[in-house]
Amino acid sequence: MPATDDLGVETPLPAVVRRVVSLVPSLTEAMASVDRGALVGVTDWCTHPGDLADAAGVARVRGTKNPDTRAIVALEPDLVVANKEENRELDVRRLREAGVPVWVTDIESVPQAVASMERLFDVALGWERPAWLGEARELWCGEPLPPRARTVTAIWRDPWMVVGRDTFTGDLLARAGLPNVYAGHADRYPAVPVDELDAAGADLVLLPDEPYVFGPDDGPEAFTRTPTELVEGRLVTWYGPSLLEAHDVLSRLRTP
Repeated sequence: MPATDDLGVETPLPAVVRRVVSLVPSLTEAMASVDRGALVGVTDWCTHPGDLADAAGVARVRGTKNPDTRAIVALEPDLVVANKEENRELDVRRLREAGVPVWVTDIESVPQAVASMERLFDVALGWERPAWLGEARELWCGEPLPPRARTVTAIWRDPWMVVGRDTFTGDLLARAGLPNVYAGHADRYPAVPVDELDAAGADLVLLPDEPYVFGPDDGPEAFTRTPTELVEGRLVTWYGPSLLEAHDVLSRLRTP
């Protein structure tokens, strides 16, 4: 039975989805919270839940940008779950041409993430919604917290790159009372010299441990004016069960 994914593409779905390949780490964790046994393939970046690496029958299909499409086809999944930003249209097309149903999510804000995951469970998978998803809607989709600190969120260095406009991370931080200095930038992930970042007027620079692995000796030393804070990347870039912990951690974050 066909249904339309987040991009409006009709996707043939079986009556019961029992075999899933996930190309999105956030959604891997989300689906594993309901039926881990249904996951037959995940990317090398799918690190949560923590014991997923030891789970029997779960194949690694390389990365989000270079999935092994032949290996995925060989797994005979009922459904492959992908994301417009994280995965390439080329790989989605190749899988569909091979007869594999692919459900593509489209997420640029927290409410969009919650709604997309509700549709994923309700329509694409036909699984019961997990309790954490309702909690995430209550925590994140109402009134945002009052702004208390302007932030810059770095995602890479050499060259330095930061979160810009129309991103899930930027919306998440704004809702947590940590608005993004570069929210109005023309690019979604602009490259900005570090001296400009340090002089951008932010109250705090957030240095997550993904995709670039910032650490105590790799990142904070580049800023002489603006305080920095090391954060778990999963809490500012992932949608899924991590949204609950993210709300707790980010709502308590203050400038030094």
